[in-house]
Amino acid sequence: MDTRPAASEPAQPPPVHGDGLLRGKGVCLAYNGRTILDNVDIGVAGGEVVTIVGLNGCGKSTLVRALLGLTRIDAGTVWHRPGLRIGYTPQRMKMDPIMPMTVARYLTLGGRHDIGTLSRALGEVELDGALDAQMSELSGGEFNRIALARALLRDPDILVLDEPLSSVDFAGQVKLYELIETIRERRGCGVLMVSHDLHLVMSTTDTVVCLNHHVCCSGRPTQVLNHPEFVALFGRRLAESLAVYAHRHDHSHDPSGRVIVERNHANDH
Repeated sequence: MDTRPAASEPAQPPPVHGDGLLRGKGVCLAYNGRTILDNVDIGVAGGEVVTIVGLNGCGKSTLVRALLGLTRIDAGTVWHRPGLRIGYTPQRMKMDPIMPMTVARYLTLGGRHDIGTLSRALGEVELDGALDAQMSELSGGEFNRIALARALLRDPDILVLDEPLSSVDFAGQVKLYELIETIRERRGCGVLMVSHDLHLVMSTTDTVVCLNHHVCCSGRPTQVLNHPEFVALFGRRLAESLAVYAHRHDHSHDPSGRVIVERNHANDH
């Protein structure tokens, strides 16, 4: 029996950007005597893209599951805005090629939606007309976009995407990131993402959280790239090459969390 204490929830921790959607504070988790997460702080606001990066085995997916309440934590707190709607895509599930399942069936697992709603979700990820396609026959990029469409059916306030670019070639990765950015702008939702594709991360995210069981560093991509712990983890050559792709932070957030595009970027470089 699991005798670890459940984490208590505070009334309301300090929000992020004035409109916090989800926040973890002091999150700790150990498994078989091995520390997986050590005093991790992280938060996401409406309209913000936060990306967790780190080496394999550093606790990225475990942190996401802890923030969603899918994994019990040993200490710390996890807070969701009351009534928060979450659209979650876990790391890619494998489909049995001998088990037939159409896209329409996959989209309705765990919930019923009419054909019009399903078609609109597929249109949003640019896969119109795919309802009758077999899931086992999809390419990696198509599969991941279908998973994103399924998350959108929840009309989420926040998208939580665990390695959304897995099994996708570079062109497909760029396209999927563009879709995520378009969805974020259209819906005003927050995005929490796990990714190992650092070149794309540095050019498309607002906040980077570098994890190595604890938070090594966090902030805008340009800040993280110059942090000694990031350089120690990934190497100076990679950090310097990533600087070429660093994100131009061309927007801010109003008190409600909506994105405000800034016309003057002179101070961002």
